[in-house]
Amino acid sequence: MFTQISQHFSSRTALRPSFWATSSVLVLLAALGSYSLSMAADSSASAQANSSAASNSKLKPALTVTTTQPTIADIPLRLAANGNVQAWQEAIIGSEANGLRIQELHVNIGDVVQRGQLLASFVSETVQTDLAAANASVAEAAANLAEAQANAERARNLQNTGALSAQQIGQYLSAEATAKARLDAAKAALAAQQLRMKHTRVLAPDAGVISARPATFGAVVQSGAELFRMIRQGRLEWRAELTASEMARISNGSEAIVTAPGGAQWKGKVRMVAPVLDAQTRNGLVYVDLLPPKEAKAAGVFKPGMYAKGEFLLGHSAGLTIPQQAIVVRDGFSYVFRLNNDGKVTQVKLQTGRRVSQPQGEMVEVLSGIQAGQTVVVSGAGFLNDGDLVKVVNPAAGKPAAAAASTSTQK
Repeated sequence: MFTQISQHFSSRTALRPSFWATSSVLVLLAALGSYSLSMAADSSASAQANSSAASNSKLKPALTVTTTQPTIADIPLRLAANGNVQAWQEAIIGSEANGLRIQELHVNIGDVVQRGQLLASFVSETVQTDLAAANASVAEAAANLAEAQANAERARNLQNTGALSAQQIGQYLSAEATAKARLDAAKAALAAQQLRMKHTRVLAPDAGVISARPATFGAVVQSGAELFRMIRQGRLEWRAELTASEMARISNGSEAIVTAPGGAQWKGKVRMVAPVLDAQTRNGLVYVDLLPPKEAKAAGVFKPGMYAKGEFLLGHSAGLTIPQQAIVVRDGFSYVFRLNNDGKVTQVKLQTGRRVSQPQGEMVEVLSGIQAGQTVVVSGAGFLNDGDLVKVVNPAAGKPAAAAASTSTQK
């Protein structure tokens, strides 16, 4: 009996470690299951929170902007060109006196002169002496003619009486003709001396601006020597260089706007299109008369020899335009942000054309990229990216869109 009880307790004792191990495993599995459920719940909650935060972030506008739609505008057709400014006509004023010394120079470079104004004078004592001698010769010839005419008249009266021979009568008549010829020669010599006296005073042949003065005080000049250069009537012209195809678009009388290097602008009118092209450059010249404003002086902002740019006005044509502020330049290309129905913007590449100034600001012609009726962002476009959500506000009444738009970034 004792032996059986001992075996019973021995077997119970041997089974006890296995029981406790099994219990421990069960408890551990239960704990792990509870922790896993807790972690899964936390992960689900975190995912839901992140999804909610992302959703809220996507719904929040990135920027407050103003928008506009492209409009059809009447845009001027212009042809740009470059060229030199030259004098319309440059007069060379020379000396007609020979071997005379310059006594006085009355004008300098840049002076505005009128037709007939005294420019220079020569020493005239020698000419005055020759003029006095010519006057004396005329007087002597006139006296000889008077005597010869008196003798010839008496010979005519005695011609039929036989008191004088035919030979004598012929001599008196011949002496009269000779005296008359000598008087004419003396008068011609006097006129020549008077012309020499006139040439001692150099007068302006036309109104204009003195552009050069080679003459030197005290110099003895020969006939034909250059004394002055003058821009006739102060008129300047712009000689634009154009290709053959461009010249075909220009006609006499076309208007132009010429811009000086300093920024001043003068209107111009095409006077002539050159009939030939340069054989080397294959370009031709278009001569444009510069028409200065009334308040401008003859020697104004344009000067002969100046290089200037300009535009020919060739009419007008309709074009699709948007404000300059709506265009964003990135990587050398022009873009706009088109507003979609869902409130997001799409970056669109543009091809731009002419520019026109309007009361509301600078407008740019759109050749391709957007169409009429589409909405584009104006203010704040430079801060946007493709796909951004924006909030649109209307500009204040009476103010331009650019001034009324708020471009503050939403946090």
